[in-house]
Amino acid sequence: MEYARDGAMSALILGFFASSWFGWAQEKPPPGWRALLVTGAVLSLAIAGIGAVLAWRTWSGGSVLDEPGAMRRYGMVVGVEFGVAAVGALVLAVCRRLEYLSAWICLVVGLHFAPMAPILDSPPLIALGLVLTGVAVAAVLLHRRTGMATSAATGIGAGFALLSSAIWGAAAALS
Repeated sequence: MEYARDGAMSALILGFFASSWFGWAQEKPPPGWRALLVTGAVLSLAIAGIGAVLAWRTWSGGSVLDEPGAMRRYGMVVGVEFGVAAVGALVLAVCRRLEYLSAWICLVVGLHFAPMAPILDSPPLIALGLVLTGVAVAAVLLHRRTGMATSAATGIGAGFALLSSAIWGAAAALS
């Protein structure tokens, strides 16, 4: 990453959301997963905290979002992401298929990294998006085959993927 602040903000944001996914996985996890999920959530929050401190310390160093129009494009992608996620959630609710909600949200998040990566000048976000998309599909298949809660499979997969990327962001901010 060109700017330390961007790495720090990646650590903050991705760490926060990793913790959220580990939390969602606790809805109906298989026996024996709770300690791993709690550990993942706590570690994710710790990385988010490190990201927050690093962002504060490097704030004046600039960001790719300082480029003309970058913040507008960023906001548009996030807005579309939230809209698509909400419409899909509504459809799942109307169809009484909320067991697929976590996979749907993970799929939308994964796909949003394709347009987000060039805005943030961060090619590794493409890989993260592909992993999250794969997690969403795998969680649905696993649910259909074994009955495992989609939220558990999606949450642990997305949690680890986002935590790994958050750690990468923190390391980039420190280098």
